[in-house]
Amino acid sequence: MYVDNEISRLKKVIVHFPDPGISRISPKKAEELLFDDIVFYPLMNQEYRTFLRVLHVFIGEKNVFKIERLLSESLDVSRAERNALIDRTILFEELPASYKTYFSPLDNEALAKVLISGYLRDEDRRFFDPIPNFMFTRDIAVTIKDHILITKAAKEARHRENLLSWFIFTHHPLFGEFTASGKLIDLNDLELFPPSRTGETVAAEGGDIMMFDKDHLLIGCSERTSNYAFDCIKNEIFKKGLVDHVVQVNIPNDRSFMHIDTLFTRVDHDLITCYKPIVYDGAGSNVQMFHKDGNHQTYASIKDYIVDQVNPDMRFVFSGGGISPYQEREQWTDGCNLVAIRPGVAISYDRNLKTLESFEEAGYRIMDADELFQRIATNPEYSEQLSKTIITIPSAELSRARGGSHCMTCPISRLIL
Repeated sequence: MYVDNEISRLKKVIVHFPDPGISRISPKKAEELLFDDIVFYPLMNQEYRTFLRVLHVFIGEKNVFKIERLLSESLDVSRAERNALIDRTILFEELPASYKTYFSPLDNEALAKVLISGYLRDEDRRFFDPIPNFMFTRDIAVTIKDHILITKAAKEARHRENLLSWFIFTHHPLFGEFTASGKLIDLNDLELFPPSRTGETVAAEGGDIMMFDKDHLLIGCSERTSNYAFDCIKNEIFKKGLVDHVVQVNIPNDRSFMHIDTLFTRVDHDLITCYKPIVYDGAGSNVQMFHKDGNHQTYASIKDYIVDQVNPDMRFVFSGGGISPYQEREQWTDGCNLVAIRPGVAISYDRNLKTLESFEEAGYRIMDADELFQRIATNPEYSEQLSKTIITIPSAELSRARGGSHCMTCPISRLIL
C-alpha cells in the first residue's frame, strides 16, 4: 500500500456502502448528524451500486474494501479486543453497562452492523444514532506514501466513525505491516497529539488532506480542520521525512466549503476542477507553503501556488462554468469533487451539467456509467482504452449528502507517480 499523488492509477480503495441507518434520519436529526438532507434510501442504494460497479470495472471487486466487512474481520482478532471495543462504544454512547449482554453474543458480522447502524434487527432495537457520514471514507484516514494517517473528526457526531476506523486500522491483518513498523500516525493518540497549551484539541478530516504530488502534502484549514491540527501533522510529517513541502490551504470557515476537496480536486497532470471564486480568484483564502528546511512562502490564491510550485501549465475547469448562479449550485452538489481513477479518467455526478460542459470544452469526453457498462459487455478491455474521460454516475440522492466520488473513496494504493 502506497499513495504519493491524487491521480495515478488507483489500485486499492476503502468504501462504505450507505447502511440502512440512513433511512432513520429525521429532518430534526439531519443537522445534528451533519447530513444536509433526508434521503430516499432505496434510490441512494441504487445510485451507490452504480458507483461501486464503476470502481469494480477499473480496479476489480477484490480491490474495493468495504468498511463493514473490514470491521467484521477486525473483530475476529481477539476476544479481549472485541470486548474492549464494545465497552468503549457503550461508554461513548452513554448506555448502561448491562447492554453488553446484547452485543457480546452477536457474531462478528452482526456486531459490525450494529456498531455502524446502531440498530439490532433481530430485536428491533435501536441503541444509538446512525453515522451516515461514514459513507465518506475519505475523511477517516489518508495514505501518505507508505504511512497511514488516522484522522480525528471535529464534530462529535463523527466520533464513533473515528473509533471504528481506529479499530480497523490497528487490528485488521491488512494493515498489520503499518502497525508493526510504526507507520500508523494516529491523531487520536493523546500522548502523541495532546491538546495545545490553550486547550485546543486536534481536529482534522481527510477531505482536508491531499497527497497532491509526491513532494506536496496539502492540508486545508477549514470548518473541520484546525490550525493546531495542521501544525501537529506538519511537524510529524517532517519528522518522518515523508515529503519536502507541507502546504496550508486556508479557506473560509463555512459549511458550504467544509473541506478543501469541496473546492478543488485534481483530475490529470495538467488539469484541476475547482470553484473559481475561492481557488482561482483567491476570495477569502490564501496558501502558506512550508519547506522541510524551515523556510516558507505565502500565496494569495490556491491557483497561484499550484501554477508556481506544481505545474505552470495547469488548466482549471470551473464548477458551473465559473458563472453564477451555476457555479454556486454545482459547487454545492460536488461539481468540484471528483476521484481520479488514473490520469485523465475520473468519476463525477451526472447532475452538474455546466461543469461537465466545461470539461468538454477542455477536451474531455463525458460518458455515463450505463454506456461504460454496455461497452465493457462487448469489449472487456474497453476501460483500458479510455483517456480524457469523465464517467458520470446518477446522483439525485447521493448529492443530498454533500459529498462526491472523492469523498466516497479512501485510496490506500495507487501506482507510484
